[in-house]
Amino acid sequence: MRRAYGAGPVHLAVHLAAFAIAAYAIAQVLAGGIVENFLIWFFGAALLHDLVFLPLYASLDRLARLRLRPPALNHLRVPALLSGLLLLVYFPLILVKADRNYFHSVGHHVQGYARNWLLLSAGFFLASGLVYLVRAGWSRARRRRVP
Repeated sequence: MRRAYGAGPVHLAVHLAAFAIAAYAIAQVLAGGIVENFLIWFFGAALLHDLVFLPLYASLDRLARLRLRPPALNHLRVPALLSGLLLLVYFPLILVKADRNYFHSVGHHVQGYARNWLLLSAGFFLASGLVYLVRAGWSRARRRRVP
């Protein structure tokens, strides 16, 4: 099978499952009658990412690479990615753009989401910085021990 397919059976099974989930999601969008809304958001998000966000974070990464070595840079990339992902998922709540709808749905206001996102982001960067300091200390100690 590996020669004919190019990978093992687990790889094939996982990809078939992913395609089945994607087909189910598309079927739900088509059945719900919200195709236009879905297409507007999907292509809008793709264009926004490709034309605005990709050049922005590629430029920031290039600037950071001029100043930092790869180990330190990776300890900035991971918390930035996590913080950005949380912002992407919860931006209507963080920016208080969904207060009325959110209140009608769950019964409480969105105050505190921005504070919580900032605290989580600060925690991500702090934890990553601590891990970097520990790893740098271990590396220095190991270099001193090896003759």
